[in-house]
Amino acid sequence: MSETVDKSYEFYVDESRPWFNKESGWPDEVPKNMYFPKISLSDMLRESARKWPKEKVIWFLDKFVTFEELDRMVDSYATALHQLGIRKGDVVAAMLPNSIQYVVNYYACARIGAIATGVNPTYKPMEVLHQLKTVNARMLVVLDALFEGQVKEIIKESPVEFLVVTNIVDMVGLPWFKRFLGKKLGKIPTGPVPAEALRFVDMAGTKPNPPKVEVNAEDIAVYLMTGGTTGVPKAAVLTHLQCVSNAVQSRAWIYKTTVGSAMAGVIPLFHSFAMTTVMNVSIATGAWMMLFPKPPTTEEFIDTIMRIGPDDGVMYAGAEVLFQRMSEYPGIEQTGVNKKLALCVSGAGPLHRHVQEAFETKTGARLVEGYGLTEASPVVSAGPFWGNRKLGTLGLPFPGTDWIIMDSEHFGLEKPVVANGEEFDVGKHSGELCVAGPQVMQGYLNQPEESAETIKEYQGKMWLLTGDIGYMDELGRVTLNDRKKQLIKYKGYSVFPKEVEELVGNHEMVTEVAVSGIPDKETGEKIKAWVVLKEEHRGSITEEELLQWCKSNMTHYKVPTFIEFINDLPKNLIGKVQRRELQEKDPMFKKYHGID
Repeated sequence: MSETVDKSYEFYVDESRPWFNKESGWPDEVPKNMYFPKISLSDMLRESARKWPKEKVIWFLDKFVTFEELDRMVDSYATALHQLGIRKGDVVAAMLPNSIQYVVNYYACARIGAIATGVNPTYKPMEVLHQLKTVNARMLVVLDALFEGQVKEIIKESPVEFLVVTNIVDMVGLPWFKRFLGKKLGKIPTGPVPAEALRFVDMAGTKPNPPKVEVNAEDIAVYLMTGGTTGVPKAAVLTHLQCVSNAVQSRAWIYKTTVGSAMAGVIPLFHSFAMTTVMNVSIATGAWMMLFPKPPTTEEFIDTIMRIGPDDGVMYAGAEVLFQRMSEYPGIEQTGVNKKLALCVSGAGPLHRHVQEAFETKTGARLVEGYGLTEASPVVSAGPFWGNRKLGTLGLPFPGTDWIIMDSEHFGLEKPVVANGEEFDVGKHSGELCVAGPQVMQGYLNQPEESAETIKEYQGKMWLLTGDIGYMDELGRVTLNDRKKQLIKYKGYSVFPKEVEELVGNHEMVTEVAVSGIPDKETGEKIKAWVVLKEEHRGSITEEELLQWCKSNMTHYKVPTFIEFINDLPKNLIGKVQRRELQEKDPMFKKYHGID
C-alpha cells in the first residue's frame, strides 16, 4: 500500500500496556501503534493492482484472476452500476456464495461510493426481506439458483429497484456447450429468473469508464448484519477506514507472509470473518483467495490445497469444527498437507486445546485462536503466529487496538464497585471486555439507542462493549468465561436465542418459547427450544413435527437440535423468562458438566 497518502490516522495505545513485551508473546516485528491510511477499499485495490498486476488474486472453479484483471472487472462493473443510476450512498445487496462475482460487486460498490451488504444465501424469504428492508437496498444481486425459492415471493415487498442475476459459472469462462450441458444435466445449479432481470455477466462486460466519485475513508463502505448485543439482526455500519484498518492490522500480524501466499476461503464472504481475513487481507498483502462456492469435503479441500496451494504458503481461517475435521481425517499425515499449510486461525467461537494440539501435530501448521465481532470489522485479537503464546486466552489485541475489562454497570467510572460494594479490580473480578480501535463500527443503522448502549466514550476513546464476560491476567491477556447475552455458538455460527424464539413462535400452535444452548463437544453448543403449546393444540402436534416445520422455515443453523414441550416457562417476579434455569436443569447440560 502506498506510503504517500495525504492523510493517515493513528489510533494511539499507551505503550506501557502489559501485553507489549516478549513474555506475553508480542512480536518485535509488529508495531505497537500504527498509521492507518485514510483511503477507500477501492484505493487499496488500485494500489495493489499497481504493485502486483500479474500476481493472481482469486482462484475459483479452476480459474485464476490476476490483480490487473480484477481491477479491470471492477471498473467495468462499476461503470455499469453508475449507468443504471446507482449513486454514492445507495445500497447494493449481494445474495451470492463465495465467487468472483461477490468480490467484483463488493469492490465495484466501493469504487463508486455505493454501500455493499452481503445476504446469507441460506436465508429463508422472510429473513431476506428483513435485511433488504433494514438496509433499504436499491439493488439485489442474486444467484439464479436461489431466486425462485428464496426471493421471488418477497421481491415486490422489498425496496429493490434493480434485480441482477448470475449463474455460478458466469465468470469462469466455460464454453457455451459445457455451460448448457452442465445445467441440463444438473451439474451446474440454475433456476428460472424474470426475463427483465439484468445479467451480471453483461454488466461485467461493460466498456470500463468508471465515474470519478470522491470516496473518503470516513464514508460508509458496508452494512454487515449482526444480532448485536441483543435481539434480531441489525446492520453494523462500517466505513472504508474501519475495513481498510482491519486489513492493515491483519497484514501486520502475519508479517512473515509473502506475496503469492493463498488464503483458503471456505467460510462465506458475506460474513465479517471472511470479508476481512480472506478477501480484504488478500488484497492488502498480495495474496490470493482460494474460493469455494460451498464448504468442500475434507478430502476435496486437502486435494485442492495439494494441487494448487503454494508450498508453506496456505493460510486458513475458519471455525473450530473445520480444523477438528481435518485433524480427524484418516491418513492426513500421509497427504503431504504439512508442506502446504502455514498459518491457521480459528474464530467464531472458542478453540479447545485438544483440537488445537491434534491439528498442529498432524498438519505441522500453527493454529491460533482469534477473537472478533462484526461490530469490529471483525478482528480484535489473535494468538501470535510466531513466538510465545498462552493457550486458552484470546491472544493479544491487534496493533492499534486497546482493550480493557470493565464493570459495565458502572462503565466509565474511575473506581467502579461490584455488587458487594468492593472496589472493582481487573485482576480480581470478571467484567465485560471492551475494545477500542480504528476497526470499531460507527454504530447500528437506524438504531440510536442500541448504538448508544454498545459504544461508549471513555478517556477520549470510543469503546465497543462486546457483551462477553472475562478476566485479564497480569500480562494483559484475556480469558472469556461467559456470554453476557447468552449468545449461542453453533458450528461457528452466532445464534441469538431471541431470534430463534421469535421464529418458532410464528407457528400457529405455539404460545411461548425459550431457547438456550446446550454444550456439545463437536458443535460448541446445540440449540434447544422449550415450547409451550396453546391449550387447544396440546396433543395436536408432536415435537418431531414442529422440528420439521422449523427446518422448512428457518436457516439450517438456527433450527433447534432439540425441542421439548413443557406446560409453563419459568419466570421471575417481573415476568422475565429464566432461560438459565431451563438450561441448568436439562439432563444433557448436567451430563456435560458432570452434575448428578
